[in-house]
Amino acid sequence: MSADPTQVLAFETDCHIFDGCGFPAPGLHSFMFEPLWGDGDSNVYFNKTMLLALLGSIIIVGFFWAAFRKPKVVPGKLQLVAEAGYDFVRRGIVYETIGKKEGEKYVPLVVSLFFFVWMMNIWSIVPVAQFPVTSIISYPLVLAAIVYILWVSLTFKRHGFVGAFKNFTGYDKSLGPVLPLAMTIEFFSNLIVRPFTHAVRLFANMFAGHTLLLLFTIASWYLLNGIGIAYAGVSFIMVIVMTAFELFIQALQAYVFVLLTCTFIQGALAEHH
Repeated sequence: MSADPTQVLAFETDCHIFDGCGFPAPGLHSFMFEPLWGDGDSNVYFNKTMLLALLGSIIIVGFFWAAFRKPKVVPGKLQLVAEAGYDFVRRGIVYETIGKKEGEKYVPLVVSLFFFVWMMNIWSIVPVAQFPVTSIISYPLVLAAIVYILWVSLTFKRHGFVGAFKNFTGYDKSLGPVLPLAMTIEFFSNLIVRPFTHAVRLFANMFAGHTLLLLFTIASWYLLNGIGIAYAGVSFIMVIVMTAFELFIQALQAYVFVLLTCTFIQGALAEHH
């Protein structure tokens, strides 16, 4: 049994069904890690999620640097893969949402966000790592804050103070008496609810997915005793199914995050009517 209950993995416990011990269900403790360096009490520390975020950033930068440091007219395999990924985000997301003329300058940002979020999600199924960084709310919040600051600043830059106010509040004088109420709802929806849901959508999906993976993984080990072996096999099949499903969700959530980012930018650049 691990000395630290917050770090228990399925294969680190001798607890099985019919042994008189309860099921070690995953919970919030499954998302807490002891500092690898520093002191958690002083809030100056470096833990597993920070390490994964750092390694993920290095992997992404290293991959694109290796792919494009000596670009060729006839691309090699690495350059071909990098170009395909870059082109997918540029043409399939940025151009389709913002337009080619306005969107070109935002391609590097959106590509960076897409692959960073995807990499942070993929850690969930990487052996040893086995944890999605974006299931810690602080990471999606910071990414959403970057998008939020860009969106607000672009809106003011493009439309000025009055135009930005109309953009944020959905000002439409044809609404008549309900205009003040509609503007109030739009104001809070756009400036408070929208950035919050942008972060929570990513966080909640990765948190739930990791919890389900933990649940079936731990259950597979817990049931591995006596007649429970038959149920352990079913649970293990669910682990495989959930892992495959998570692969899809990880890419989908990265896509949705940057798609919403492009939608915000497009809204900031669009003329208000």
